[in-house]
Amino acid sequence: MTSPCTGTLATQRFASCVMLHRQLLITALLAFSLALSNAAEPVSPKPNSEPSAQPQSLATAAEVVVTATRSDNDPHQTPNQVETLSAQQFEQRHARTVPEALREMPGVMVQKTSHGQGSPYLRGFTGFRTLALIDGVRFNNSLFRDGPNEYWNTIDGLAIDRFELVQGQGSVLYGSDAIGGTLNLLTKQADYAAAEDGQFFMDGNTLQRWSSAEQSWVGRLESNFGVGGQWGLHLGTSMKRFGDVIGAEVGEQANTGYDEWSYDARLDVRLDPHWELTVAHQMLQQDDAWRTHSTIYGVSWAGTDIGSDKRRVFDHDRSLTYVRLAGQDLKGFIDRASLTFSYQNGEELQDRIKKDSKRELSGYDIDTYGIDLQLESDTSIGKLVYGADYYHDSVDSFRRDFAPGGALDKVRIQGPIGDDSSYDLLGVYLQDEISLSERFTLFLGGRYTHAQADIGKFEDPVSSKADSFSDEWDNAVFSARLTADLDEAEHFKLYGGWSQGFRAPNLSDLSRLDIARSGELETPSTDLDPEQFSNYEIGLKARTGSVTGSLAYFYTDISDMIVRKPTGREIDGSAEVTKANGGNGYVHGIELGLAWEITDQWSFFGNVTWIEGEADAYPSSSGKSAREPLSKIQPLTGTAGVRWTTENRKVWTELVCTAAGNADQLNTADLSDTQRIPPGGTPGYTLLSLRSGWQVTDNVLVLASLDNLLDDDYRIHGSGSNEPGFGATLGVKISF
Repeated sequence: MTSPCTGTLATQRFASCVMLHRQLLITALLAFSLALSNAAEPVSPKPNSEPSAQPQSLATAAEVVVTATRSDNDPHQTPNQVETLSAQQFEQRHARTVPEALREMPGVMVQKTSHGQGSPYLRGFTGFRTLALIDGVRFNNSLFRDGPNEYWNTIDGLAIDRFELVQGQGSVLYGSDAIGGTLNLLTKQADYAAAEDGQFFMDGNTLQRWSSAEQSWVGRLESNFGVGGQWGLHLGTSMKRFGDVIGAEVGEQANTGYDEWSYDARLDVRLDPHWELTVAHQMLQQDDAWRTHSTIYGVSWAGTDIGSDKRRVFDHDRSLTYVRLAGQDLKGFIDRASLTFSYQNGEELQDRIKKDSKRELSGYDIDTYGIDLQLESDTSIGKLVYGADYYHDSVDSFRRDFAPGGALDKVRIQGPIGDDSSYDLLGVYLQDEISLSERFTLFLGGRYTHAQADIGKFEDPVSSKADSFSDEWDNAVFSARLTADLDEAEHFKLYGGWSQGFRAPNLSDLSRLDIARSGELETPSTDLDPEQFSNYEIGLKARTGSVTGSLAYFYTDISDMIVRKPTGREIDGSAEVTKANGGNGYVHGIELGLAWEITDQWSFFGNVTWIEGEADAYPSSSGKSAREPLSKIQPLTGTAGVRWTTENRKVWTELVCTAAGNADQLNTADLSDTQRIPPGGTPGYTLLSLRSGWQVTDNVLVLASLDNLLDDDYRIHGSGSNEPGFGATLGVKISF
């Protein structure tokens, strides 16, 4: 894969443009602030404009979410903790990736093994125990692996119109993997319904973003056109160049940069007053994303080790195409319906040169076919949401070993996953929303899931011979949740309930043959059963004229969680680990969020997260388990910010502080992950950022920020490199 933005000369020019002296950055932002004070005369905000003093992560009265209940609903009325983020907020926060867009939400910790990766921990879980959807289409596939991974980082956040995160288990509505939380990414579209009926329309915008400490440039161009009330087409493309990250004390971290480009298209057509057809396609290519921590280019920080690989680089290609027919206000028993056909393709290529100069080229190609039928009926026994979904994965995997001189040494039986494999997920679900009285609403649901894995070829780590495997699993999960209005005005709502979660062993569990943590090699494990989870949650939501808040306590019981187990053998110089159903335990926590519109011009927002958890693990090859903390558990974390807005809503500025405590709840696996986690745990940090925006004209928006004002040298717990030190980010958006 080749990026359109490569070359040593281009890199040098790019670095010379963004490496500005700190005093100049401060002077520039001060000048920008002075310009804000002399902004244009007040004008009335547009009716559909989002107030600049809007809370940054809490749902509001004007919002409607679909993910929590699989149907349109006021987030204040849902029996879940729901966080949302708009495209406008994504831009204002200068978010770099989809995972980083979630970092200021309660209950979220964004781990990054490398700058080209990002894996959110949601209520203590990450990787294949968190579920991503794109317009409701399942993004997770059977190759998602245990622990942090890079896959959510291969979705272009600039193509997303709205982020909806539902914390906690969602297996009843969305199936396997929805344990820690479910993220639904709703893509941008041409809003033809808002245009004048029968009239052709066309608009668009371009966004440019520069960041000094990331040494990065991001460009986005998008256009919308169509006929009002009839059809609309959205087209977008993004090009991104991320340079080597400059840490506060460690300096420039070699090989942390990478290149990325993508495009997306979505066509929506009104067939008649009841039916709409949607056809969407998106593609992303990511080049030269190093896993730096495992190489000689890693940085030792607070006592971490440096890896021994001379090279470890990943390229990724992914695409999604779907066709959806959706109907509403239908006659008969079915009131609303949607039928979606989807196809996704993913390719990964790893180029690794070990310390002995032996080279590995490995990767996979996965095709995923999906069909999703969802129906809704308003009945005398409640609002029914029901349907079925089916996803089929087809996987090819390869690995070739080369001698130090470059000659081909061996063609391996498999790559990171078993070759010539397939995986099927079939689910049938039903949820009933029952109004018990004017103040009480009951949500009852259930899902049946059938999963089947067929591995054509996997390599026996002892004999190095090929073997095959096939198995299937059936599961039923249920949920019961209740909401109660505590006052007639519905300002305060209490919710609570119980939900079961389920995750079937996937192809990664069963057949992975690849590096796990520092110095470990994970080998195939075919004797696995499904994981089971039970979640208990109680929460309080508040929404008054000026205050929006939420408080939630959750407890998740863990049974038969699949964990890594040392075998005592050494393979290719690495300690072998396999998988076993040994992880019984729990995780619980408290999430608090608050947004207060103090005046028309001043507002406050903030949140606090506390999480603790333990599970049985295998600390040694003796075969005996021991109760230990969950891996990479999020430390006590809080975010607080104050925002000021001019009366005309054309200018805003906010000061945001995020603080995290010491991450010292470590298990044996964390202690052995010496390339990413310092001895004794990851030190805490305090981040202070100043962000501002100025709507210069109706067509020109300028965004700027000073990031990490305290120049704190830090990394997120479990990450493989340090985050950027002090720097500035500038964004310009021009609409046409």
